[in-house]
Amino acid sequence: MRQLREEIIAAVRDAGVVGAGGAGFPTHVKIDARVDTVVANGAECEPLLRADQEIMAKESDKVVAGLAAVMLATGAGRGVIALKRKYAEAAANLAAAIGLLGDRRLELFFLPDFYPAGDEQVLVYEATRRVVPEGGIPLNVGAVVVNVETLVNVAEALAGKAVTDKYLTVTGEVAQPLTIRAPVGISAREVIALAGGATVDDFAIIDGGPLMGKLVALEAVVTKTTGGFIVLPRKHPAIAHKVASWTVIANRAKAACCSCRGCTDGCPRYLLGHGLEPHRIMQVIGGGLQDNAAVTRALLCSECGACEAYGCTMGLSPRRVIAELKAQLAKAGVKNPHRAEIRQARWERDYRRIPTKRLVARLGLEKYDRPAPFSTSPIPDEVRLPLLQHIGVPACPVVRDGDKVEAGDLVAVIPQGAAVGANLHASIAGEVFTGDGYIGIKARSKAGGMGW
Repeated sequence: MRQLREEIIAAVRDAGVVGAGGAGFPTHVKIDARVDTVVANGAECEPLLRADQEIMAKESDKVVAGLAAVMLATGAGRGVIALKRKYAEAAANLAAAIGLLGDRRLELFFLPDFYPAGDEQVLVYEATRRVVPEGGIPLNVGAVVVNVETLVNVAEALAGKAVTDKYLTVTGEVAQPLTIRAPVGISAREVIALAGGATVDDFAIIDGGPLMGKLVALEAVVTKTTGGFIVLPRKHPAIAHKVASWTVIANRAKAACCSCRGCTDGCPRYLLGHGLEPHRIMQVIGGGLQDNAAVTRALLCSECGACEAYGCTMGLSPRRVIAELKAQLAKAGVKNPHRAEIRQARWERDYRRIPTKRLVARLGLEKYDRPAPFSTSPIPDEVRLPLLQHIGVPACPVVRDGDKVEAGDLVAVIPQGAAVGANLHASIAGEVFTGDGYIGIKARSKAGGMGW
């Protein structure tokens, strides 16, 4: 059993598997642990994204196989696939896959349709009723959380296939929303074109969900953690919050925050029993309140954006305020001093979960909340593979300009001695060219007509 465990971890490491849900933590490090429960995260709680739903419906056998493998690696006796009941096709196919495997330790767990159900601490509480301590991780309560696409990649790693592709949704102001499995390194411009192109002239692109995603340019590329590209008019409120300067954010907080507690009462971490109170942090900014404990509790925030998108009725941005404080604390070398063990969530938690439909309406995204069916992706003319697509240190190139590679070939490795890193593989066949912080590959048909 020990040898099998080591073989699973080695295969996952060699294949360059990282958390596909957005965090990018190297999976071989995460599963090198002992827990009693593995939770497969199929919540996909960010509005408009559809990739995980498509994965669970189309790749259900691999999701289940990957979950079984992670259970073997961690010694877990319970495997939970957490998803929303409205994902009917996914639920049916996963149930069938579990039935074929015949492992009674595996189960489906249906989540209410709320935000942020996919936050790993929220997910652990929903599936196990255990509260992760302040500043902690699921491992502290005997659990590991793995995104469903990551599990597909684990299953493929055990079959000898490296991570070369990424499932993502392309939606918003596009002609035809879709979900594709695209080569890592393809540009946002190309995948938006696959969706029929933008339907407005002046637009912005969010890499990820409308709450936690970041703004990117058309030439940004798909990475191992990209969940989607959302195209929105540049003047849309969801964009305005992201582009507002820190000066504007701070001045609004000082002028308009009335300490109503709306941001705190809707905060998922506060509702789990943690000491994070966003309204107290807003008081520090707005009223000059001297409360060092409130400031350092900013380090407990997951930056899910529930406080600004749903909690605040004044259009303020507690999330941006907290993110700025976290950056200042990090620059000053301040570590999180809050490590309280939480015995139970707050009694009002179940009544304060944010309904997804109301959140979509509050964000002004109803017109974009539509299906994004699966479609295939063509091989692009070239890809650019960032050397850092994960938590840890950048991968170290093992190829040079002019080298010829096939899809799946190793092109960069974890630096020797690095505790956290991930291998990188060619996502298409072609000729290598290098740049600052990335490895590029020109597709074979575009690399000078070479016929190797």
